[in-house]
Amino acid sequence: MTSSYIGRFAPSPSGPLHKGSLVAALASYLDAKAHDGRWLVRIEDIDEARTVPGAADAILQCLGAFGMRWDGEVVWQSRRKPLYEAAFARLGSHTYACGCTRREIADSRIGVASDGAAVYPGTCRPGLAAGKTARAWRLRVPEHASAWVAFEDRWMGTVTQNLASEVGDFVLRRADGFWAYQLAVVVDDAEQGVTDVVRGADLLDSTPRQIYLQRLLGLPTPRYLHVPVVTNAEGEKLSKQTGAQTLDPGKPLEELIAAARFLQLPVEGVRSQEAFWREAIAGWARRFK
Repeated sequence: MTSSYIGRFAPSPSGPLHKGSLVAALASYLDAKAHDGRWLVRIEDIDEARTVPGAADAILQCLGAFGMRWDGEVVWQSRRKPLYEAAFARLGSHTYACGCTRREIADSRIGVASDGAAVYPGTCRPGLAAGKTARAWRLRVPEHASAWVAFEDRWMGTVTQNLASEVGDFVLRRADGFWAYQLAVVVDDAEQGVTDVVRGADLLDSTPRQIYLQRLLGLPTPRYLHVPVVTNAEGEKLSKQTGAQTLDPGKPLEELIAAARFLQLPVEGVRSQEAFWREAIAGWARRFK
């Protein structure tokens, strides 16, 4: 019997893979293999301003060197804009134009979300004020009891979020004209038939927004598993901005073992990539299958 599991790894080509992104890639790959499923790779280059030339190719080459083989063709978000446009049109009256600048939002915010972003106060909900022009397009979030979104994360347990008080109406199309991550990822996961999303916990707070969008668009909600993020000595998430070092493709086994240890997998004593994958997949299956 063929597994119906479809997972994915969806890196942004803003730079090469580092130890933190390897942990996310490894977790998603192991979960797919432990379930005898398919593992897709999607390049999330919808934010073209942050795309570094050559980064996507370097990411794909690194995955190959580390023994992570994807199924099917690689998907590029920058080539899928008509899909996002169609989904946005289907949302109809759930969206509205926003003319607020970043400074205005910061000055009038009603709180700060857990990811550090300002909670939008709904200034443009009734319509654009006189003299204002549309900069971005936002999604109206529900209020009162309907604002709560809850889901069961396979690593983190039960997660709940009040979209109204913790997020506010969020952006679907940015002021620079690019589609926002929240809309693109929801459309892509549904179109690709993704059943399981395994990614870093830095995206945990985005999941309720994505679930709400899935409901509005009549799309299925995948299962979610968010792994802890790798941090530096100051406790900051590893990233290009925090000085994360590029992976060494010449030492794939060493890098893989370090990532597996972070994920609390028993891979001590392995001496080859073949042995590593055998032990890592078995260890993951014991915990999450």
